[in-house]
Amino acid sequence: MPSPDAMPAPPPLGDPGPDRAALHSTEVTRTYPCTACGAQLVFDPRSGQLRCPSCGTRSDVSGSTAPIQIVKHDLAQATRAIRAAAALPTALEREVVCQACGGRTSFTGTLTATRCPYCATPVQRDDLKDVPSRLPVDGMLPFRVDDRTARENIEKWINSRWFAPKEFKSYRELGSFESVYLAYFAYDAHATATYSGRRGDNYQERVRDGDGWKTETKTRWRNVSGTVQQDFRDFMQWANDGLNESHVAALEPWPLQEAVPYSPEYVAGHLGRTYDMDADETFGRRARGKLESRVEDTIKRDIGGDHQQIRHKDVRFDAIAFAHVLLPVWLLTVTYQSKPYQVLMNGVTGEVQGERPWSKVKLALAIGAGVLIIAALVVFILAMQN
Repeated sequence: MPSPDAMPAPPPLGDPGPDRAALHSTEVTRTYPCTACGAQLVFDPRSGQLRCPSCGTRSDVSGSTAPIQIVKHDLAQATRAIRAAAALPTALEREVVCQACGGRTSFTGTLTATRCPYCATPVQRDDLKDVPSRLPVDGMLPFRVDDRTARENIEKWINSRWFAPKEFKSYRELGSFESVYLAYFAYDAHATATYSGRRGDNYQERVRDGDGWKTETKTRWRNVSGTVQQDFRDFMQWANDGLNESHVAALEPWPLQEAVPYSPEYVAGHLGRTYDMDADETFGRRARGKLESRVEDTIKRDIGGDHQQIRHKDVRFDAIAFAHVLLPVWLLTVTYQSKPYQVLMNGVTGEVQGERPWSKVKLALAIGAGVLIIAALVVFILAMQN
């Protein structure tokens, strides 16, 4: 199948109808067949349209594409609702029949959009959006970085790691490269913290030093206590498992102000995941500790002085609200010496983060070169002294 970049100038737009999806009621899935040739449409980040990679036919994404003000939900109220609805659970993992070739496609883990392993048809589940025990998607950021640009950016990142093994840099033969929408929660919260501790103020004092005097810096401590308040807005937290959390966090910031209404058309041709942890669990496991760390910084500023010691603090979060959003990530997974390494890229801004192995040969060469340089410097210094 030719790549979009190799195609000639595309033909005129296809049918701009409200929904181009083919809904398969027996499997509760949807696909996006091209009305011109029957191949599958995919969302093209470069044009912001649905495009057929076979014949080049394009269609605009239906519905509003203008940024929206995402409405957040009260965390406690939403948690009670989904807990009450949990009596009617929906299995996340299921197997469906591909409507293009008849092969069986498995949705494993929290996948909601995948490809048929036999004919590569993009398939989306359509049975989770109305399930009471699952939180709906409130908005999303569609991919803006296309496949070619993503590969170029990641290749630059890999090649800039001089100590990476040569085999790792040949990732085209070793790894998989996917575009995936990950689940996030954007939190608002109000924090109130009471604290007690000590404030240290530096002062200068002249002290005896043998037969003379010298100036020493000393610290005068006094007990302090107080209360601080802090508001947080759009604190983003990833709600999936399976990736390195620190690398995912380093993809920030996300331009959430540019989010658009959720449409499955943006997911066409890409992978999609629903959340592994709901909004309440994600807040407890990932958000709370990070927010408390920020509150601690606020406490230290409130204490003031040159040094701060926090002996006790009690942080309470109120008015916690959230929005469920999907954010785009390009993911390269390379298996090197039986160990997987992941490189991620923000599908909107192009920010690249990840991990890579270290080449023992290159490290040894660098250490050897360093030893030789030091030895040469020693010989040079001794020669100058003589």
